[in-house]
Amino acid sequence: MSVYTTIEQNELEAFLLNYNIGDLIDYTGISDGIENTNYFVNTTQGNYVLTIFEELSAKELPYFLDLMAFLAEHEVPSAHPIEDNNARFLRTLKGKPAALVVRLKGKGIKDVNSEQCYALGANLGKLHSVSHHFTEHRDNPRGPHWWHDMSVKLDDHLSGSERELLDSEMAFQMQHRRDKLPMGVIHADLFRDNALFEGNNLTGIIDFYYACNDVQLYDLAITVNDWCSNADSSLDTARVSAMLESYKLKRPLLDEEIHAWPMMLRAAALRFWLSRLHDKHFPKEGEMTHIKDPDVFKDILVDRITHSDKYQQLIAENN
Repeated sequence: MSVYTTIEQNELEAFLLNYNIGDLIDYTGISDGIENTNYFVNTTQGNYVLTIFEELSAKELPYFLDLMAFLAEHEVPSAHPIEDNNARFLRTLKGKPAALVVRLKGKGIKDVNSEQCYALGANLGKLHSVSHHFTEHRDNPRGPHWWHDMSVKLDDHLSGSERELLDSEMAFQMQHRRDKLPMGVIHADLFRDNALFEGNNLTGIIDFYYACNDVQLYDLAITVNDWCSNADSSLDTARVSAMLESYKLKRPLLDEEIHAWPMMLRAAALRFWLSRLHDKHFPKEGEMTHIKDPDVFKDILVDRITHSDKYQQLIAENN
């Protein structure tokens, strides 16, 4: 969530006339994240987040906004989009698609404990469970086909060791099929800055704009890689165990998923290593932007490769 599109107060006031949410008090740009323009917007009737979509089209956006509404209405803590005066979630601001959602309480966390992992795991499991009733579908735009495209695009920007690691992991992933594992709606980006807490209480899951239909174990692996990694890139046993324990209470894991776990940890690390490499070497211009270090996920990938047997045993013990 960055600021690429600057809006003036009079432009925002005119936009808010399309909603029944009171008068503008103030607004502030949000620098976290990397894809869209975001502002905190406070009015006389409540607190909201305004998102101006920089890449997603108006045709693509109903999936995300409908999903957020669906989850909020099924007791998964998601920010419910706000309907305008014509009962629509989506509008246009400065020539780009835009939407308002309820601003949830709480804040993102950096230092994670096992209790917070337990809370997150339970809600991710519930999200995966209830979303089987969500009827809309979206393929994952950052799946293996995208990995290949990024590998080609980044060719002139990689060191010899990076290219060797990338080619080796791409070959490994292509040798393992994923289509036999349980699939459904996934968040696909449930990092620490996309969950809000008050103490150990999870108050919200946000930023669903990578959500899609894919392997649900992959979503769990994405989440574990961020929430349960130590400073040396290894996985923290206590945090992983807490997340897996609560997750399986909502959606038990199959034997096939237990077997595929090390592969999914590696796939999740590969995806975010590639996206961060792309953002580093092909940055977008913006007033407030935040580019994350790709080496974090390169190191995580190396660890997941090196300790595959250890992490296989860990999930087996927690199932």
